[in-house]
Amino acid sequence: MQYIDNVIFLILLVVGFGLFAKSLRELYRNIKLGRAIDRTDKKAERWKTMARVALGQSNMVKKPIAGILHIFVYVGFVIINIELLEIVVDGIFGTHRFLASVFGESFYSFFTATLEVLAALVIFAVVVFFIRRNFYGVKRLTMKELSGWPKHDANWILIIEFALMVAFFTMNGSDWVLQQRDIFHHHGYFPVSSNILGPIFENFGDSALLFTERGAWWFHFVGILFFMNYLYYSKHLHIIFAFPNTWFANLEKKGKFNNLASVTKEIKLMMDPNADPYAAPPEGETEEAPSKFGAEDIFDLNQVQLLNAYSCTECGRCTAECPANITGKKLSPRLIMMKTRDRLEEVGRNINKNGGKFVDDGKKLLNDYITKEELWACTTCNACVEACPVLIDPLSIIFEMRRFLVMEQSSAPQELNLMMTNVENNAAPWQYNQADRLNWANEN
Repeated sequence: MQYIDNVIFLILLVVGFGLFAKSLRELYRNIKLGRAIDRTDKKAERWKTMARVALGQSNMVKKPIAGILHIFVYVGFVIINIELLEIVVDGIFGTHRFLASVFGESFYSFFTATLEVLAALVIFAVVVFFIRRNFYGVKRLTMKELSGWPKHDANWILIIEFALMVAFFTMNGSDWVLQQRDIFHHHGYFPVSSNILGPIFENFGDSALLFTERGAWWFHFVGILFFMNYLYYSKHLHIIFAFPNTWFANLEKKGKFNNLASVTKEIKLMMDPNADPYAAPPEGETEEAPSKFGAEDIFDLNQVQLLNAYSCTECGRCTAECPANITGKKLSPRLIMMKTRDRLEEVGRNINKNGGKFVDDGKKLLNDYITKEELWACTTCNACVEACPVLIDPLSIIFEMRRFLVMEQSSAPQELNLMMTNVENNAAPWQYNQADRLNWANEN
């Protein structure tokens, strides 16, 4: 019976990480539903971009207050969870503060003191974030598109992080008092919990104090497992996906569109009177045209675009910078990403329900999730791409869906149809005879 705690701990550990691995496999499968795309060039630049943006948080601090607070949460939460290694060893083998024997007393005291300071910064940051999101009225955080689950999800994440940090301080504070009573060995230095919670816990009896320390220890461990598995259902997947998302980001100049090779070839043939349309393509080139132009559903988007959808944290910086949204139009780049993820998750549930195979549900990303009005409101200015903290590209999805509308359905606003008709008939966007194209030169 003396090993019952260790057995329970091991079972929870295996189940928790097993469910997390299952979730990651489903997410990977869903991302692979998209078209393959080669983003493995410029590896050195990609590693630098990931280190600068995902690890270094360079884009976050463009808004200094939110950026610095986010760094508190990001650095604090990541480093504090290094202690998870100690918890795992202690839980499996029944030791107490295992890392003290590895680090030595002096460095371990520095380590635990650092964790306490970081935990205090995390608590400060999540409280400020909670107030900003719910009471301060930051416009991008109170838009209608965040009502319901998105708002609740964001609040739950903040509450969970707050609860985990409180459990961390409770564990350390009660542990410190037990050390003063020589019930535990003297390991670590706890400048925050010993001063704030220590005086409270000094009034506890030994049994109550041991129960408090063990309860907080178990709560912290189970809470981390819960948080880890909650990520699958949450917008906070960016904790994981921000790193691959920035690595696979588009490194081309913003505003450079991907012209289809097959279309470019046809245009060149039309413009070259000496070209042989039946000639074999040059070595290394292919004349195979895509089965569908543009994107109608998530299957037509590429895998990086689907990764973008999972990486979006719904911060709304893209929408806050979008000129179309600012002027009252229906377009919200954030909502484009949210709807893409919603459709992707719906397809994933369909596959799970039907034994690993997608069964047509009569829905599409276009029209059922994203409307034509939203797509044509975009000015293609790239403000959304520039604003994103993790290099998400909503414009690429908008562009591909526009391409589908124009090239597959011949569906575009009247102004664009008129312009394209003029280009086709007059070789210019304006409606006049080709013979009159140079009349402007004679006006002076």
